[in-house]
Amino acid sequence: MVSEQRKKIHPHKFALWIAMGSITMMFAAFTSAYIVKRSQSNWLLFKLPILFWYSTGAILLSSATIQIALHAFRNRAMLLYKLLITITTLLGLSFVALQCVGFATLHQQGVILLGNNSNASASFLTIIAGMHILHVLGGLIALVIIFCRAYSRRVRSYSSIPLEITSTYWHFVDFLWVYLFIFFEIMAG
Repeated sequence: MVSEQRKKIHPHKFALWIAMGSITMMFAAFTSAYIVKRSQSNWLLFKLPILFWYSTGAILLSSATIQIALHAFRNRAMLLYKLLITITTLLGLSFVALQCVGFATLHQQGVILLGNNSNASASFLTIIAGMHILHVLGGLIALVIIFCRAYSRRVRSYSSIPLEITSTYWHFVDFLWVYLFIFFEIMAG
């Protein structure tokens, strides 16, 4: 009976995997549409500002810190866990801030991102990256909840399930951004 119980996936983890599959399909559709529309004669080619490289570094580093935080939590190294979950949250916020400044830089360079005078390539970039940022914000909300629980004196739950779910989702949005970043870099070249 115990071995059967261990083989079952937690319902929240199962729901997360279903959601991540759906999100993956949505972004596959977005990038496929980008490739199809790229054949238009008025397609604008532009390079992403260097800030997108920095934001990529921030989200990659945050994936490492959340993984180490999960390990620290499981080993009851709570001071290290608190430090790492704080760093992960700050890196996640840095990612979003760098993305926003990156888009502002594109706008300053004359790339009209949305609206009547925009080019389809800039609009695609804005919508695809914007949808990714929305998913990152969902992950940040989970991180802030985990962060608050870590520093709360009243909550003393030692279940790692919420952190495992948050970590899995955070790795997912990290992987998704790396895919999108490489995609946009290849398409700009």
